[in-house]
Amino acid sequence: MRILHVIRTLNPAWGGPVEGVRQFGSAVTRRGHHVEVACLDAPDAPWLKTFPLPVHAVGPALGVYGFAAHWAPWLREHVRNYDFVVMNGIWQYHSFGTWRVLRKLGVPYGIFPHGALDPWFKRTYPWKHVKKWLYWPWAEYRVLRDATAVLFTCEQEKLLARQSFWLYRCNELVVGYGTAVPAGGPAQQTEAFFSQFPELRGRRIALYIGRLHPRKGCDLVVDAFAAVLGADPSWRLVFAGPDQTGWKSELSRRAERAGISGRITWIPMLTGDAKWGGLRAAEFLFLPSHGENFSIVVAEALACGTPVLISDKVNIWREVQSANAGLVAMDDLEGSCSLLRAWSAMPEAERQAMRARTGECYRKYFEVGKAAQNLLDLAISATRHA
Repeated sequence: MRILHVIRTLNPAWGGPVEGVRQFGSAVTRRGHHVEVACLDAPDAPWLKTFPLPVHAVGPALGVYGFAAHWAPWLREHVRNYDFVVMNGIWQYHSFGTWRVLRKLGVPYGIFPHGALDPWFKRTYPWKHVKKWLYWPWAEYRVLRDATAVLFTCEQEKLLARQSFWLYRCNELVVGYGTAVPAGGPAQQTEAFFSQFPELRGRRIALYIGRLHPRKGCDLVVDAFAAVLGADPSWRLVFAGPDQTGWKSELSRRAERAGISGRITWIPMLTGDAKWGGLRAAEFLFLPSHGENFSIVVAEALACGTPVLISDKVNIWREVQSANAGLVAMDDLEGSCSLLRAWSAMPEAERQAMRARTGECYRKYFEVGKAAQNLLDLAISATRHA
């Protein structure tokens, strides 16, 4: 099989979808198939140099929508070299432009919405939802309708996707999602983290990894940490992720008003051994998000043996709770505080037992090989019936 992944950008600052392409592509390649990626990055984008799969950079894309004049001509010329196409993400030109080419050539494709159909957006940004309605019937609705399958990372994401637009028809398929156990030694990775941030040695670390965005509940992270752990000087709160909306200044002001600004370490991004070391060094990953279709960083934390403290709006919370590999609460201040209070009150023996269960949870639910095989099975079946 020859599979082409299509995505707006491979910039790691865009989070889970980029890592998902990396993980799925690598897992399918290990099974003896060929995977390439087409994106709308400029050919000289620095993050392309280390990406582990063959990449065709057809950008740069223009504006928020990401239009690129060379995209459709490139696809028309090359897409027949592939048996199956996987689109990653919606609401931008790379999905609509790809659909326009594929529907004429009859090349089968699947598409990951990556949580973009979550009704949280409709409730939180009603005017943006009205604008999307103007675009939906003639564009994204048809992209999903004509796909071999719309690919969901979990059952909860699939159910939520049905609630955003009443005009909704597609072939739904839950394929799963996941990550691989990081290569390298845990001690080496932890040392890589502390070498970059020596002020965190010997501290108890509450770790947030992800974009600084209102949907992620970053304000709850600050306020709950201040309310529950603010009086204990042994604790440090680490924010690791890009500030794509300019929200860091507001979060910093919240921390200053709460008297914990000196207890927070801000990291634009963690990568490589330092990222895995940060996950291993933390007592827990803290993610009281208002909406996560999967959250690959939760799977990464579990793969590193780190418990997760998450909201019940992280769509894989049931799996985490059933494995007793973390704690779950509502996505509000009381719920976030209850997570930290429960962790603080837990005897050390119970914390260690929870850490021991994280690996079992990861292997059962979030090991990327199973999800990659599901995607590969879909591609093989679609090719046979094309």
